Amino acid sequence: MRVLHIGKFYPPHAGGIEHFSADLVHALAGRGVATAMLAHASPGEDRRAFNDDGVEVVLAACRGQLFYAPVSPSFPIQLARMLARFRPELLHLHLPNTSAFWALLSPAARALPWVIHWHADIPLDARSAGVRALYRVYRPWEQALLRRARAVIATSAAYRDASTSLAAWHDKIRVIPLGLGASSADEPVGAGARDESSPDGVASARVHWPAAGVRVLAVGRLSYYKGFDVLLRAIAQLPQASLLLIGGGECEASLRELARELGIEARVRFAGVVDDASLRAAYSRAQIFCLPSIERSEAFGLVLLEAMRARLPVVASAISGSGVGFVVAASKTGLLTPPGDAPALARALGTLAADASARTQMGAAGHARWREEFTLDRCVQQILALYRSL
Repeated sequence: MRVLHIGKFYPPHAGGIEHFSADLVHALAGRGVATAMLAHASPGEDRRAFNDDGVEVVLAACRGQLFYAPVSPSFPIQLARMLARFRPELLHLHLPNTSAFWALLSPAARALPWVIHWHADIPLDARSAGVRALYRVYRPWEQALLRRARAVIATSAAYRDASTSLAAWHDKIRVIPLGLGASSADEPVGAGARDESSPDGVASARVHWPAAGVRVLAVGRLSYYKGFDVLLRAIAQLPQASLLLIGGGECEASLRELARELGIEARVRFAGVVDDASLRAAYSRAQIFCLPSIERSEAFGLVLLEAMRARLPVVASAISGSGVGFVVAASKTGLLTPPGDAPALARALGTLAADASARTQMGAAGHARWREEFTLDRCVQQILALYRSL
């Protein structure tokens, strides 16, 4: 079987979709599927092509982004070349991604069966008026892709049912949750522990918490929909907590300014983007993980699986129509709070901060849930079964 994946970006470009799709193509290659990936280089970078441990990867030159959409005039040329050279039997399109629309104009692509991996809707409630306006242009192309697809993968039933974009295509949809592979640090290091003899013990020096107290970890792009401003306001109500925030993005300056205004600079560390070893070290030393997102742009929350794998209890937002409430088993693996409600978030964090036993129990339950429901192997098995059915 030969499968060509079309994505938006590819690691080391940061992002949950990017890292999941890279893990997926490698796992498929490891199961005997000839797999290639066509995506974009990071904005401002030229074309790159390389073999990534058995996966052929081509990254089309990207001249920038327009409302989060990569600007890549050469993408259709690279698509035509990949189709001719790699000769796939199936296309796997990861959306949202405006460059995937080029498949509609390619006779070679249209001759193949398509699987669409629906990672998220275009958020019609986004703060950006430009995004809302441009969706009127985007939607006909999006719906044409869905009409042409043989199958659509949704990452949760909740997101499928809430999506107006997917409403007409439920007969094509298969719900396959995202999965996360095992890490070398999974078993020996538990929540809040530190293995000084491991590489992660060395890396942890780069991801330390700035103050004493319960160690809260948050990871993600510093974008408005992630709700990190809400988290900062919650931390301001919890003098017993210290926050490590990992990630970069357009809201970093405003978040730093908010931390100054709230008088919590000494208890918040903005670590920026870190390498994998440092990220593992952060998860291994944290005591609570928080995902305070405020919109359905947070469709699933792959970082929740990272926290569960690390045996961390989680506090997340109960976003209507998102998969977050499906991933987090409320009161078993973590606590859910109303999106944007800083006092409620502070109360949930405070509850776990005051109860080490509850943190341990929820962390263990989360780890068991990851192993039972959200491993990469389980995800890949379901996707392979879908491929074979096509």
